[in-house]
Amino acid sequence: MVDQRRSRYVGGAEGAPPLPPPGGYQRPGRASAGLDAAAGLPPASADLVYTAPDAPKRTSALGVAAVVAAALFAVTLLVLLMTGGTDAIYGISLLVVQLLVIGVIVAALLTRRGRMLGAIALVVMLVFNVATVGAMSALRSAATQAYDGTKSEQQRHEEAYPGVREHSNYDVLNGPSFEQVQRQGDELMAAVRERLTERLGYTWVQAGAVDVSPERNGYGGESMLKRYVSPTWTTAEPVHDNQRKREIMIIIDQVLMEHDMWGLYPLNVPASGLSDDMVAKLYGSADVERQHTWEYYADTYPDPLRFYVTTYDLSKDATGEFRTQREAIAQQTGEPVEGVQLMIIARNLLPEQDRAEFEERLREYPDF
Repeated sequence: MVDQRRSRYVGGAEGAPPLPPPGGYQRPGRASAGLDAAAGLPPASADLVYTAPDAPKRTSALGVAAVVAAALFAVTLLVLLMTGGTDAIYGISLLVVQLLVIGVIVAALLTRRGRMLGAIALVVMLVFNVATVGAMSALRSAATQAYDGTKSEQQRHEEAYPGVREHSNYDVLNGPSFEQVQRQGDELMAAVRERLTERLGYTWVQAGAVDVSPERNGYGGESMLKRYVSPTWTTAEPVHDNQRKREIMIIIDQVLMEHDMWGLYPLNVPASGLSDDMVAKLYGSADVERQHTWEYYADTYPDPLRFYVTTYDLSKDATGEFRTQREAIAQQTGEPVEGVQLMIIARNLLPEQDRAEFEERLREYPDF
């Protein structure tokens, strides 16, 4: 209970908090300061004022403009690169645009808030600019012969010519087809191998595979005609004796005559039209007896088949350089490093299945 006269708690007031003394608790600031000091905080002060944090800085419009301009310029260059627009890349318009973009980037770099975005835009421009992308486009155009940017309609028409410039389409249509030449070449080489094995006991190693590639038409495009290169057949046994080499050529000549072909013609002698220096460079010496390579040739003129017989003889390699070359080739192809090698090459061949299309397309070129 409470004694009204004394205004304070007396006995019998279990659980009730005591009333504050008259006038309230004294010196609260001192107690608060003591608690703050115990907690390691500075004492409270009536002069302290709450200050709100600064608002975030706004992004520089100039920096954003630099990044956007650099990105759009890079995309434009990449599109021109993919479409073969080499001439457009090096045009005056893109050069002017590049200078303008660089100007915006420099302006952004000179401002405090736009410096970061300006640096990003500068990196983009260092990677994608007229010089670097133009160089890549030029290399791509050279590899694919894609120079459409400066071609006239007449040039595009010529580029699609199905034949080969200065090669008679009459000879193509009236001569042997690709398939016929391939069969003829296979039969010829099989007959030569069989005869040399029968007479001299040679065994043979096949290397490589049939190589068929389109002929260039002479107007910047590809024709419908094909170039054929057979696999090579090389004797597993080396041939070092020059007299034996001549005997081999005589046997091959006999086979050629049986197939209605001209005899072998040597390419490794000055009489072939080459100077002594060139013969020495290609075959190891101007003196046939000392050459590391003998090369002979026969054909079916006016038909396109060309037959090559090459003899590699490392015993005539005085410097060792030719051995290094042959070993590198042998490692790639699997052929023996030396021996007698046979190969067929034929050009300007028309596959049988392409004959109708070839004739149809030729109608667009009456003056060719």
